[in-house]
Amino acid sequence: MLDNVTINQLRAFVAVCDQGSFSGAARELRRAQSAISHAISALETAFDVMLFERNTRKATLTHAGRSLLPDARGVISRTEEMKMRAVSIAEAGVPQVSIAVDTYFPRALLIESLRTLQVDSPTIAINLRMTTMQGGERLVLDGTCALAVTIADVPEPGSGTLERLHLCDEKMVTVCAPSHPLAAMAGAIPREEFGRHIQLVVTDNQPDAERTQQGVASERQWLVNDLGAKHDLLKGSLCWGHMPHHLVAEDLAKGTLVELQRRAWHMRPLTFMISQRRGHSFSECETRLVELLGKRPPVSKGGKTEASGKRGR
Repeated sequence: MLDNVTINQLRAFVAVCDQGSFSGAARELRRAQSAISHAISALETAFDVMLFERNTRKATLTHAGRSLLPDARGVISRTEEMKMRAVSIAEAGVPQVSIAVDTYFPRALLIESLRTLQVDSPTIAINLRMTTMQGGERLVLDGTCALAVTIADVPEPGSGTLERLHLCDEKMVTVCAPSHPLAAMAGAIPREEFGRHIQLVVTDNQPDAERTQQGVASERQWLVNDLGAKHDLLKGSLCWGHMPHHLVAEDLAKGTLVELQRRAWHMRPLTFMISQRRGHSFSECETRLVELLGKRPPVSKGGKTEASGKRGR
């Protein structure tokens, strides 16, 4: 019987409660009082409960009626929300953003940007791909994504087909586990000493991609194609490596990783770019997302800061 419940019956139920009488509900909804009475009777039949006391002149809710009233209000509210969403879609269509984001990009900033975009455009549909190095731009080239957040030093696939716009910079730090031999060395460590130990390097997971490695100091390397795996291996004291500061700030604060100072070895900041097909015009939602992603994330309270940026993979 619940399949026979209609939104108009629920509106009549709520109106009687709000107005305190069947006649008041009829005036509110601009319907005949007999229609309101019929709607309430039909609703009580469908629910198999009495919603109003029948021995009082005022519309007094029964215990069941009081229990069901919030549900009725919720259904009506969701219905109104659905109607507004349908109007928005009918007027402008479903806004869509398809974007590939390099795994090195600050995840908290990405999440907050998407959350804000969703508040701004509740009907938006997001196609998000997490990629490494050239992976994002390849998705732009094959039409899977309209935009890609990529790293400036990564070579462009399909030269001349894409264009890049500066987005933001991110600090990199050189780290290892506290039990690693490098952690026991006091002061700044020369590059030659780094070269004596295995460095963990993220490499492209595209089989035909141009090999790209930044900040490599050791000929002894382990290669991984996943930043999360690199993070775990570093904490496991197997190697040393460069990591985005935002990803290891908590580890540095807790002491599960330590930052290594480098002697006479300068590294540029990790620069992120927005990549798109040449001539692509940003939609309103794409423009807003790029604006949000370009905001510099706050420094974690427990993380160390340094005057100059570092660059590396």
